Amino acid sequence: MTARGSAKLLVLSLGLAIGRATAADAPAGPPAEGGSSGSFPVSIRVDAASPRGELKPIWRFFGADEPNYATMKDGRRLLAELGQLRPQQVYFRAHNLLCTGDGTPALKWGSTDIYTEDAAGRPVYDWKIVDRIFDTYLARGVRPYAQVGFMPQALSIKPEPYQHAWRPGLNYSQISTGWAYPPKDYGKWAGLVYQWVTHCVQRYGRREVEQWYWEVWNEANAAVYWHGTPEEFYKLHDFAIDAVRRALPTARVGGPDVAGAGGRFMENFLRHVVSGTNYATGRIGTPTDFLSFHAKGAPTFVDGHVRLGMAAQLREIDRGFAMIAAIPELRRKPIVIGESDPDGCAACQGPHLGYRNTTLYSSYTAASFARKHLLADRHGVNLEGALTWAFEFEDQPYFAGFRVLASNGIDLPVLNVFRMFSRMSGQRLAVESSAEVALDAILRDGVRGAPDVSALASLAPRQLAVMLWHYHDDDLPGPAAQVTLQLEKLAVADGPARLTHFRIDDFRSNAFAVWK
Repeated sequence: MTARGSAKLLVLSLGLAIGRATAADAPAGPPAEGGSSGSFPVSIRVDAASPRGELKPIWRFFGADEPNYATMKDGRRLLAELGQLRPQQVYFRAHNLLCTGDGTPALKWGSTDIYTEDAAGRPVYDWKIVDRIFDTYLARGVRPYAQVGFMPQALSIKPEPYQHAWRPGLNYSQISTGWAYPPKDYGKWAGLVYQWVTHCVQRYGRREVEQWYWEVWNEANAAVYWHGTPEEFYKLHDFAIDAVRRALPTARVGGPDVAGAGGRFMENFLRHVVSGTNYATGRIGTPTDFLSFHAKGAPTFVDGHVRLGMAAQLREIDRGFAMIAAIPELRRKPIVIGESDPDGCAACQGPHLGYRNTTLYSSYTAASFARKHLLADRHGVNLEGALTWAFEFEDQPYFAGFRVLASNGIDLPVLNVFRMFSRMSGQRLAVESSAEVALDAILRDGVRGAPDVSALASLAPRQLAVMLWHYHDDDLPGPAAQVTLQLEKLAVADGPARLTHFRIDDFRSNAFAVWK
């Protein structure tokens, strides 16, 4: 660290005992607390002279099915915490922003009543509820990742039934009602989008709205979210994107936020936006500033314990990156993994989801995010974000087993991982660990043998940060990892240096452990 003044070393650890943290050739201090005869030694080396490119803040994206929770007491508080991580650079994506209703939330449901029609069939626009949602974001340093969806009841080709009454334990397909259908009139659909974006520009200013992301729908390759053909979705997308750009020619537009890597649906979509005839304009191609797909893990419940499935999530990312990299016109487009989580349903409950309140979720998050960077390197793609589909569920029992960042205003261990991420910036550094599970091994088998103990490191002016984790797919007790952390080729200026160690384990940064 060559800048003058105090230098800082941040050690951010998840489930670890740090035995030594030393600069190369410096005398080592005594082992930190946590060492025991039942532990196993791990050596981790960080090379401060071997940058691997910018450590992009891909973690700064979050989302939820229920948009109206954002305006409620615990939702407002949690949004403020997220906004403080990196003000004006954190984004929030929500489903149901165009759904018909009075704004009363329910599990996997929300509404804004943004569009209705009068007796003569003329559009009636009402911005009050959606404004309240976006106002709440922006007042807390969070910006919209604006999802254009779902279908207002008055526009749906199958308007009844409309609002579902799904709850955990019922068949998931019951969420799929009139909101999941194509519009009866694509002109009115485009008119809604145009008027909405125009209103946002008038309310928040062009310069602000230019910073947002605009994408159309969610997982249109999954029948539960789209009761139309792929071609009807491409048409829906084209009309919406054209409307956004007519209202704001400099808007950042993209998509399609498919389930998984998207398979043939995604391949055909990519071809359409590059060389297909645009349904709205008749010209070739569709404006595309970023591309988005989803990637989920596959947890199971085996012999009385949770077994996470990181391999499934990383394989989807690998496939998605490969698909985009294969198209020269799209290869360098920014990519947002629009939902990136250990499992597929935030509002679902069950034994196989029992990891969510614990440090298994936080360690998984650290280990998987590091591999997202590696996969982007491997494919030469431009990974801009990986969106965590977790927020909060208002007025539910404490630690009820949902995939959340906080429960009734109490932060879960996983939220502290994002606080750790927010302290890292600058260049990503080369890291070697004697106990790392290689990327290809995780893609093939997951983390089912030896645990994965490794690190992500960054170097910024006057600060080096190292995040370490101890992770295994199986939620079972095991020996502690006693880590020796070696920092090499540090250009340290004369003067003091400060070491700060943040930990997430069974005793620290863990409100759930205290509560239970």
